[in-house]
Amino acid sequence: MDVHSGFHGVTAEQLSEAHDADLKIEGDEGVHFERAWLDPEAGKVFCLSTGPSKEAVMRVHERAGHPTTEVYELTTEV
Repeated sequence: MDVHSGFHGVTAEQLSEAHDADLKIEGDEGVHFERAWLDPEAGKVFCLSTGPSKEAVMRVHERAGHPTTEVYELTTEV
């Protein structure tokens, strides 16, 4: 799971475009972006993905034009 800040006023269409940019190159890093959620008032985007490492997720986001360093590797599930 990762979090992006600074997305105030972003529309659903803009979020979809950003998500599509990730999907176009995710395979290069062995990552798959499952879903993204937007809180436009807080300016936050939350992305759920699977992949080999948080660094791989960060590389895809950076190449797609919306870098983040706030990436959480979730290893326990119930």
